Amino acid sequence: MSFLTNHLLTFLIFLPALGAIVVLAVRGRSAVRWTALATTAVTFVLSLLLLLTFDWKQPGAYSTAPGGVVQMVERASWIPTFNIEYFVGIDGLSFPLVVLSTFICLLACIASWNVQKMTKGYMALLLFLEMGILGTFLSLDFFLFYVFFELTLVPMYFLIGIWGGPRKEYAAIKFFLFTLVGSISLLIVVIGAYLYSREVFPATAGGAAGTFDLIKLASPEFQSAIGKLGAAAGWAKAAPVFFVLAMIGFLVKIPSVPLHTWLPDAHVEAPTPMSMILAAVLLKMGGYGLFRIAYPLFPEAGKQMWMLFATVGVVSIIYGALVAMAQTDFKRLVAYSSISHMGFVVLGAAVMTKTATHGALFMMVAHGITSAMMFFVVGVVYDRAHHRELSRLGGLASRMPVYTGLSSVAIFATLGLPGLCGFVGEVMTLLGTFEAARPDGILMKAGLATPSQVYPLAVIACLGLVLTAAYMLWTLQRVFFGPERGEHGQFAEVDQREQWVLWPLAVMAILLGVIPSALVFTFTGTTVDSLFKLWGGS
Repeated sequence: MSFLTNHLLTFLIFLPALGAIVVLAVRGRSAVRWTALATTAVTFVLSLLLLLTFDWKQPGAYSTAPGGVVQMVERASWIPTFNIEYFVGIDGLSFPLVVLSTFICLLACIASWNVQKMTKGYMALLLFLEMGILGTFLSLDFFLFYVFFELTLVPMYFLIGIWGGPRKEYAAIKFFLFTLVGSISLLIVVIGAYLYSREVFPATAGGAAGTFDLIKLASPEFQSAIGKLGAAAGWAKAAPVFFVLAMIGFLVKIPSVPLHTWLPDAHVEAPTPMSMILAAVLLKMGGYGLFRIAYPLFPEAGKQMWMLFATVGVVSIIYGALVAMAQTDFKRLVAYSSISHMGFVVLGAAVMTKTATHGALFMMVAHGITSAMMFFVVGVVYDRAHHRELSRLGGLASRMPVYTGLSSVAIFATLGLPGLCGFVGEVMTLLGTFEAARPDGILMKAGLATPSQVYPLAVIACLGLVLTAAYMLWTLQRVFFGPERGEHGQFAEVDQREQWVLWPLAVMAILLGVIPSALVFTFTGTTVDSLFKLWGGS
């Protein structure tokens, strides 16, 4: 048991890969399904075991307190020539996303139960995808992070390209090319940060100069030391460039306007379970990167460019909502709503206040629940109607009351009804944006922002809540109410398997809205405090 506890993160990362190998070895569609389900279930249980060892009172990863860094660290030399390590650990920033990922992958496996085409390959790719996701959230070596970040592209490319809709090849290639461009931008940052770190971390006996350690690269000691080197070392000029490149890499993944165009096509063509994972988890890898890499490694560049990226967040909020309102395809509407909601994450990072940061982190978890539920809601009606045209739907409430009730939870959580998960993240992000105009705000103290700059952005972002309520309520009316259509007369109520997916998501949407502190803020609090101090706050 102690061996499992000491290496729990490694087991967590690589158990899905082991399960994928077993899936490829077993025979029979039933054995493949149950093996995949057992693997995702055990992985979810292992993520819950973290609760037994995770000390939420510990300072976060970027704290300078003795011993108050990352928890459950596992570290081993990997490529010693360049000081690349297998370095994994967990803190309040990654913990909620790890549990979210294992939870969604388990539900996606249940949602995939009826996949008939090449079931073995499908389940194996799903498990390899889960490995890449967990590795991304737990890696603290920049190079290792990049490897896992890239690994997620390959299984998702095939899962869309083979099991997707009529335009699956186009959607898969577009998804791959867009994210590859973002990945190349991030690769430049990986290499550049390492090369500059060699100026601060000289070679030790038997070792190489430089480091890929994300904690060291974000530490005040490194920032101070590299700053003293000045323009002679090129850091003063390179850091803003690296920050922009990192932001491009992560904004593509989020995705934000104008780097968003791959998302609607990928969602529309992807099978329903992959849309769940794509929206609930893969997009969060971009948001996670903002708080793990972009802003911690380049805090001064983040302050200088706050207006640019806050505007990107606000534009994404409004644009995504307006375009969602104009959609006639149910699934495409949900896809554009994801662009709008993830805009709050970008805005929360850009204004650099505690409240906004808490709101952005909570928004990632809340959107993970609501987006997965909304895409499965679309999948349920598509399995029966074989189309997603909103103009051809209507009156489902009289035929499918359980489905209507669960769908209503998803819709009201998405539009931010108080008491459900969507409300907390949006409101905290907006409150934190207004707080950026206070005299003690980081940007105000640095003389980089004025109330006349902050308030218009915050007010415009508030309009996003109104637009979201408008298109989600309109969708609820069009799909579930009104006169029942004759073609819907044979539609069956949600079956037991579908309810196994919808009920857990509905329960989490309610619990996150009612007790957000116990489920998220308890874990993220100290990490946000340490991150805030790293940015120069008090």
